[in-house]
Amino acid sequence: MRENISIEEALARVLDRVSMTTGEEIIGIADCCGRVLAEDVAATVNVPPFNRSAMDGYAVRAEEIYGACRQQPVSLEVISELSAGDFEEISYRYGTCVRVMTGAYVPDGYDAVVKQEDTDFGEDTVRIFKEVSSMENYSPMGEDIEKGDVILKKGTLLSPLHVGMAASVGTSYLKVKRPLRTVIISTGSELTEPGSALEKGKIYGSIAYMLSGAIKSRGLEVAGVLQCGDSGEEVVSLINRWIDKVDIVITTGAVSVGKKDFIPDALREMGAEKVFSGADIQPGTPTMASILKGKPILSLSGNPYAAMANFEIYFWDIAAKIMGCDGLKSKKAHATFLGSYGKINRRRRLIRAKEAEGRVWLPSDIHHSSVISNMTECNCFIDLEAGRRPVEGEDVRIIYIKGMQF
Repeated sequence: MRENISIEEALARVLDRVSMTTGEEIIGIADCCGRVLAEDVAATVNVPPFNRSAMDGYAVRAEEIYGACRQQPVSLEVISELSAGDFEEISYRYGTCVRVMTGAYVPDGYDAVVKQEDTDFGEDTVRIFKEVSSMENYSPMGEDIEKGDVILKKGTLLSPLHVGMAASVGTSYLKVKRPLRTVIISTGSELTEPGSALEKGKIYGSIAYMLSGAIKSRGLEVAGVLQCGDSGEEVVSLINRWIDKVDIVITTGAVSVGKKDFIPDALREMGAEKVFSGADIQPGTPTMASILKGKPILSLSGNPYAAMANFEIYFWDIAAKIMGCDGLKSKKAHATFLGSYGKINRRRRLIRAKEAEGRVWLPSDIHHSSVISNMTECNCFIDLEAGRRPVEGEDVRIIYIKGMQF
């Protein structure tokens, strides 16, 4: 029996029953993008590890060139020249400077760099035509990161920037969470594998590949993309075969109340605990979730858009809980509605839409659950309350489609 609960309550019920995975591995930083960090990372060095020049020019003591200008230049003795990567023990002396290139070590006692354009480019003695302040054009040791700072927190979804930060402190390996593993089982005797000849009355199965692509796009694993006929025994056999090998099972199809909608009975017979069945949302009202051996089973509609929409609503937050990573959660916002939507819906509805710069509109007038071709123009859903017909300029809730953002 369907419960007609909100999607928020349905999701909360699932999250209460799933636990964080403990699987970890250590891998090279070149392979870490998209992975979830399993421990804090602290800097073992300062970044930069020495005082360095931010310009090609001359390292000076700022107070010595106060008031320098073209009419009254200040002359200093050039006692050395350093390029990036050079190091030389140099003791500061009044009236001296060191010629430096961008990124070069700035010896102690010199606290600023004059750009070479503001000098006569002198080699033994240089005339300086512009004063600088202390620390100008100068990067002090630890300006970016100080030794001991925690630069990356456990649970971070690692981006290229995070990997670069790890490299900047000399870290070559990171401990990360084992990627969440999913198996996707599409039911329906009408389904045909892409690449096979299409018989009359059959269709190519697309939903599983769409969901698989979304999961893999976030660095998670799909252990199998499977099809089975309209058979409760077959789906039970497949779930039993995979339940110990994965973290989440997704089924599509056979979840409503029709003659061949066998998923609810099959899951009940194999001892799965039903967590919810039937949230107050369109499309995908029949979506249900169960728990078997501590693993969530998310059972989605066989209609492509309904399956994708409800996958986006539930999967990412479940994955975030299992992986201990808030960066995997779906993102919600508000936007200004443009255009029109003529239908008044009896239920809360997820409407395919496009958002940019805080404005959202409908790229297509077709909203059937069986249609996905117009989704290539969309990046979010409008989360529309039951009974509401939005007009242009109104504020609406949106949910970004994580699996469609690259």
